[in-house]
Amino acid sequence: MAYDWTSTSYQEKKVGYQAYFIYAISIILVYLVLAALYESWTSPAAVILVVPVALVGVLLALIIRGFDSNLYTQVGLILMIALASKNAILIVEFARDLHREGLSITEAAIEATRRRFRPIVMTSFAFILGVVPLVVAFGAGAASQQAIGTVVFGGMLASTLLAIPFVPVFWVLLERVSERLRKNKTSSSPEPKTRSSGNGEKKEPSVGRPG
Repeated sequence: MAYDWTSTSYQEKKVGYQAYFIYAISIILVYLVLAALYESWTSPAAVILVVPVALVGVLLALIIRGFDSNLYTQVGLILMIALASKNAILIVEFARDLHREGLSITEAAIEATRRRFRPIVMTSFAFILGVVPLVVAFGAGAASQQAIGTVVFGGMLASTLLAIPFVPVFWVLLERVSERLRKNKTSSSPEPKTRSSGNGEKKEPSVGRPG
């Protein structure tokens, strides 16, 4: 007498640990897209660091409802990487614009959070209420709907209530590190050489004008 896996259990066993590889690829893809958008390597990190905070809400929601980690919860986790980054992007983008306008890093972070807080809360809770039918789904296919709905519901709650205060903190710290590195790079760069004329006076190197 023998036994074997079937249905989604068979698919999970066949896939093995590829889900962790997909998570890593998803985070790297989001980071690279944001790095190209911001033209910076540090600002996207402030967005990516919010994702683990959202995962706290996902784990608590799964524990409270007694769900295990299956194929549908893994799909919800990939979805949460984008949803958790969305709220952080709004604050980071606005803070960068304010910093370019002349505000200090701390002032820009505080003002961006103050201005973006209400839109973020409104859109996030609208989305959370939108997935409530998935959380309480019943009938055919209810298990898959409840799994995805629970992951998204818990993740969005944590992303809205817990992650938002951390976004400006992450951005301020990383932006200060970035500016310090730029200053060190500028100070360590060699000064342009000057050439001396026949009478002993030093002349700056001339820059040719386009013909």
